[in-house]
Amino acid sequence: MRAKLYVAALTASRWNKQAKAIYERLVAKGKAKKAALGAVMRKLVHLCFGVLKTRLPWDENYVATA
Repeated sequence: MRAKLYVAALTASRWNKQAKAIYERLVAKGKAKKAALGAVMRKLVHLCFGVLKTRLPWDENYVATA
């Protein structure tokens, strides 16, 4: 599972706007690239959980209101 998430994080950090922003922000702050990829992996898990929990299709422009 971890290997699959790692490859997904590599791809997301290159093509997904949100994941790319997280990755670039952490690397700019001085974090190691693998640590930044770990954060992207965690974000992907949270995004997947949210889609499964709400049963709504993925919407890139979705903004959650508290």
